[in-house]
Amino acid sequence: MEEVLKLKKATYHLWTFMTSKLISSFGAQVYAFAISFYILQVTGSATSFAMNLICNLLPRTLIAPFAGYVVDKYSRKVIVITAQIASSFAIAGLLTVSLTSGLSLVAIYTTTVILSIASTFSGIAFSSSITGLVDEARIQKAMSMNQMSISFAAIGSPALAGLLYGSVPMPVFLIMYLIASIIAVILESTMNFKLFAKRKEVVEGEPKESMWQSMKAGFSYLKLQPVLMTIIWISLFINFLFGSFEVGYSFILIEKLNIDSTHFGLTQGAFAVGMLVLSIYLSVRKEVKYPLLVSKRGILIFGILIGSIGLPLIQPMQYGVMIAYYAVVMFGFGATLIVVNTPLQVMMQKMIDDDYKGRVFSIIETMAMALMPLGVVIFGLLYDIFPAQWILIVTSLLLIGVVLVLARPSVVRKAHPELAASKSVKVETVSE
Repeated sequence: MEEVLKLKKATYHLWTFMTSKLISSFGAQVYAFAISFYILQVTGSATSFAMNLICNLLPRTLIAPFAGYVVDKYSRKVIVITAQIASSFAIAGLLTVSLTSGLSLVAIYTTTVILSIASTFSGIAFSSSITGLVDEARIQKAMSMNQMSISFAAIGSPALAGLLYGSVPMPVFLIMYLIASIIAVILESTMNFKLFAKRKEVVEGEPKESMWQSMKAGFSYLKLQPVLMTIIWISLFINFLFGSFEVGYSFILIEKLNIDSTHFGLTQGAFAVGMLVLSIYLSVRKEVKYPLLVSKRGILIFGILIGSIGLPLIQPMQYGVMIAYYAVVMFGFGATLIVVNTPLQVMMQKMIDDDYKGRVFSIIETMAMALMPLGVVIFGLLYDIFPAQWILIVTSLLLIGVVLVLARPSVVRKAHPELAASKSVKVETVSE
């Protein structure tokens, strides 16, 4: 009977988690859209706009290791709710400033920093709590539904924000985000983060680890997990090389091919649709049997797609055909991103000990976030010097080469011993 009640509660968690994520993501993206336009319209400065991006990225990179320590040390539910309340206060503070003295860049930057720190704590705490919220059989469903909510928000929020911007004042956007944040707090407070958790009980009188010792223990734990280290190295290279796509896609379509802004938005929308379609598919199908192998194949497709972005520069196309081509490519990118990420996330959720999840996920986030800006800067310089199509082709080949080396058959067999066993059984059956 108790097991049935736990499974019912887990089902409630699935839908509550998805709803909470959808509402908070929708509010955050509407706010981000409005603030970005506001900064560019008021200042006309790309530097002021970039400063807001730095205020979002830099705190995440710096605070993630500390957040990982806190998440493994204290109640994850308290951390998630506290972070969401802090976000609500930050938005309420900015709303008060806008109504009393008018928005200023200092107020916007300060709010962005607070929201960035809060989302880092909330994100790592939630990532570390998936196996505590839902039963093991539905981890892939939970990860897919989480991604579905982000995809829905990515499709719907720019459209809504675009309709509202210019017709309603900025305080309306802030009120929308504040309401979304408060609803998320209420939903999250009803969830039991310890339902399936397997965390070690704190023993009275046991000597406490310092923060530095705890973080070192996280690195030591990672070193003992060769498959996890492989996943982290692959993630690092992907995040760095993905800078060629981040910079190159907009550069080629807007600067080189003179694509209309509406059609450019259409191709970017195809990316979110691709993510949504594959998230729905993975949420209803059975769990992927060999996640590292599936992700390896997905990254190889990534490599081909990155190279394909430069094709219209080599082989000119009619304008309509070109838009359709890029819509298909971006749909492929979105779909492949889910194929690569979701199985690996499920695999890591099952592999990593509950007591180390916060630190391990924070290490992954820190390393990935640190290399992304570097990749964007380096590729930004390269696109000013070399032909765009050749940069993309070289990046494509590098990405394919990296994954073939790092996820070579011996590594895949180490991650999935049952794969080697099933192959040997097939060979024996054939020989008989």
